[in-house]
Parts: sequence; structure tokens; C-alpha cells
Amino acid sequence: MRALPHGARAYVLCAVLAGAYCAAPAVRPGAAVPWATTALLAAVHAVGSRVRARWPEWCSPVLLAGAFLLPPAAAALVAVPGALLARVERPPAGARRAWRAARLSLAVWAASCAFAALDGPGTLSALWTLGDGAQDPAAQTSSSGTPGFPYALAAAVAAALVLGLTTTALEGGVLVTAERQSPRAAWWGRLPGALAPYLVHGPAGLAMAVLWRSPYEPAAALLVLLPMYVCACGFVLYRRESAAHQATIRALVQAVDIKDRYTRGHSERVGRASAMIARELGMSGDRLEAVRIAGILHDVGKLGVPTRLLRKNGPLTPDERRVIELHPEYGDEMVRGIGFLGEARAAILHHHERLDGSGYPYGLAGAQIPEFARVVAVADAFDAMTSTRTYRRARPVPTAVEELQRCAGSQFDPRMVGALTRALDRHGWHAAVTADAPEERGNVPADALPEPASPLVRAAAPGAPDEPGGPRPGAGGPGGGP
Repeated sequence: MRALPHGARAYVLCAVLAGAYCAAPAVRPGAAVPWATTALLAAVHAVGSRVRARWPEWCSPVLLAGAFLLPPAAAALVAVPGALLARVERPPAGARRAWRAARLSLAVWAASCAFAALDGPGTLSALWTLGDGAQDPAAQTSSSGTPGFPYALAAAVAAALVLGLTTTALEGGVLVTAERQSPRAAWWGRLPGALAPYLVHGPAGLAMAVLWRSPYEPAAALLVLLPMYVCACGFVLYRRESAAHQATIRALVQAVDIKDRYTRGHSERVGRASAMIARELGMSGDRLEAVRIAGILHDVGKLGVPTRLLRKNGPLTPDERRVIELHPEYGDEMVRGIGFLGEARAAILHHHERLDGSGYPYGLAGAQIPEFARVVAVADAFDAMTSTRTYRRARPVPTAVEELQRCAGSQFDPRMVGALTRALDRHGWHAAVTADAPEERGNVPADALPEPASPLVRAAAPGAPDEPGGPRPGAGGPGGGP
């Protein structure tokens, strides 16, 4: 417990005491507890918690079966052995095990109370009395007027959602007290994704409970866990593939940052700004993630540009500028074989195109420019203007927005500029950079930064890369640099 903040220690201790209080009625003398069922369910959950599925929630139907079959106090005990025996990857192990046991006990107790409040146990008893298909379990009511299977299913799903809500609420408290996350991120940000699996776990738990007292006894009920385990393995494989994708992206970004040290942290900030624009445009899900990745990888083609040009102190010659302007095509070639990028590839290739057709590499105009490329172009220019470079100080955010609006219609899509403006008004801009770039200052007001010690001019000083107002190929006026 020493590694935990005082607030987190108090929170965990309160959860442990609350869990013990909820389970205490089960161990009182004379309590009517089916100990054989409790012990068997606890053993199954403990074994499932030790399986290397790396998704411990896969055996949540066991906890729900306990909530449906047992009184609330006994159901709370089902989770304790598995929580105490499960693997712990980070210290303090004792505190984490105690917290896990308390969290699951409280959640299962709440689910069991919810199921009892909806008369779920009575409905289950009615289903068991039907026996061996004497009546159709899907009938709306039994002969005694007790609600049948559809009502039991609804009660099971409701109890499963209570389990998910309680678990998420308790976990959010730990994130707030131990990891200093904001309440919004700790609770509301996690809620939709956290509840979705329980919509499946509820019916699975009900199936276990119905089969538990069938003629085939608990052995049949345990078969329900087999498809759950298969689904869990598939989910873990998906998570690993997603992690591999992120690692690939991160490696490419780090390579660009190392090669072009003057723009370190720029790629991830462009990804963040691109996502802000995309949300304002109504994008979500896979498209939102794709446009974020496009922003992160937009400059990956700089790996194909000679380092001496990227780090040159002084103006670029026309030939050197033409070499740097090849980086979108280099980037497209580099990511051609990465299938998961999808629409992001078009943004990598076309993010230097201009709405008036004077950009590069192909001189596309208007709607010919892919939507992702138009998003990334605005995000790229915005971060370039609001970041400190060796050849000039960061511009304030309002100044950068005014410049984007001035160039809207000629260089940038006005729709994307408007989306970024609205997003900035709503969320602001925090130019936090990655851990590998602690020296980046971000969008600091001009009067808060010292003047450069020497009149060093980088290669892009006549028209900073990605900024409006720099020279463009073959034309004067506003344009984007390499």
C-alpha cells in the first residue's frame, strides 16, 4: 500500500470493508446458503481467472450465475477466491488483489440484489418446475402466472448491466484517486465500452443458471463457458493486432522525429488536431481512428529525404526544394503494404495539395483532393504555426486561426477550417508533446518566449514547412511548404 496515494488507500480500504459487510450475512450461524453451489462456482471462477486469456472478464457468466442462483451475500463470496488467486502484473500485489476481490464482490452483490428485486429467482424456479419440456420455456407465462423465459432474460440482462455499472463506477474511483485522472475520463469516457460485453454475459449467465438444475446438472452449465473462452481468445487476438498496429505507427513516428529533430512531437499533435476536426465533421469509429493515424503519419515520407536537407541552416535551392517535395510520394510508397491504414494513405500522399490546384505532388484541386488530406492539411498548418521552431517563435492560437481563415478557399478547405475553429472554441488547444520531446514548447504566446540567441535561419525559414504564407511551387502568395 505504500506506493498508493493516501486517497487511494482510503478508497480501497472502504471498498474492502463494504465488500466484507455485504458478504457477512452468508457466514452468520443459521444462514440458508447452498454452500456446495457456492464452492463449486467459486472454484470454477478461480480456475478461469488463472487461465491466460488476458481478458479476465471472459468468465463473468460464472459470477452472474452465482448472482442468479444464490442469495446476494453468498453470491458476493463467489468472486473472492478467483480475485485473490489471479495474476498481478504490477505492485503492490496485495493491495491489488484485495481491491479486485472487493470490487468484484460488491459488483456481484449489487447484481444479485437487482435480480432479486426483479423477482428473477421466482422466475427461475418456475422455469425449473416446467421440467423436461413439459411446456415451452419461451412461453410468456407459466401455468401459475409467473413470468416465463423472456422476463427471466430481461432480468438477467438488467442484472448484468448492474454488474457492469458497479464495476465501472468502482474502477473509476480508483483511477481518480490513484492515477489522478479526471472524473470525466475515469467514468463517462469508459462507460459505453465497459457495458457492452455484459449484454452478452447476462444471457450466458442465465443459461448457466437454467442448466445448473437441469437433468444434466452443473456439468452442462459449464459447457456455456467454452464459447465464451473462444470469444475471449478472439478478442485478445484483436487487441494484440491493434497493439501491433500502434507499435508500427509509433516506430515510424519516432524514426521521423529522430531524423527531423526540429519538428519533434509535431506528428502526434497533427494527429490530435486531425481527430478534433473529424469529430466536428461527424466522423466516428474506424474513420475517426483512420484520420488520426493519417495525421500522425503524414510526414513519414521524410525518412526518404536526405537528412542534410531537413536540417539545413539556410535557404533551400530550387533543386533541394523539389527533393523535399517528394516526401508525400515517398510516404505513400513506404506505407503501401500496410493494409490497415485504408483512407490514411490518401492523406499521406495528398496533404500538400491546395484547394486552388497549385499544390503538390499532383496539383489536385477542390473535391479532387481526398477528404482526409484536406483535414490533415489544416491540422498540419495549424500545428506548424503554433509550435516553436528554431527559426521563429510559436504564434498564438487566435493568430494561427486567423491565418487559416485568410487562406480558406485558396489553400485550405473552408469546411475543415471551420471545424477546427469550432473544436478549438469548445476544447481549447493543449500542445502537450510526447515523452521523447520534452523540449518542445508548443503554442505559447509570443510574448512568453525569449528571442532566439542568434539569427539562425533554417532551410524552411522563407516559408516554414506546412505553414500558410510560404512560397509554393511555381507560384507566389500563400502556400504550404514541404
